Amino acid sequence: MTEPTNELQAINTAWQIAIQEILRMVVRDMYKTGDEASFHSHIKRIEEAAVDSIYTGLMLRGTDEWTEVLVKEKASNFVTTLLTSFTYDKA
Repeated sequence: MTEPTNELQAINTAWQIAIQEILRMVVRDMYKTGDEASFHSHIKRIEEAAVDSIYTGLMLRGTDEWTEVLVKEKASNFVTTLLTSFTYDKA
């Protein structure tokens, strides 16, 4: 990879990590008061709503159909992977 490509990849990775950590803290703090079943129910609801929003509300202008489908699929997979990585922690 060229230097600009490596830098872009590093920026994208850093952004993903930052967003993941912010979301982890927000989700943990929002659902700290409930029990584990309630926590998992909230996470599932957020996941379903986010994936639905990606497929129904996300419009990518200036891209072809193949690119739009690919981006929506990848974004949905990221949502699921991220949200299912959260664990219940009463502490």
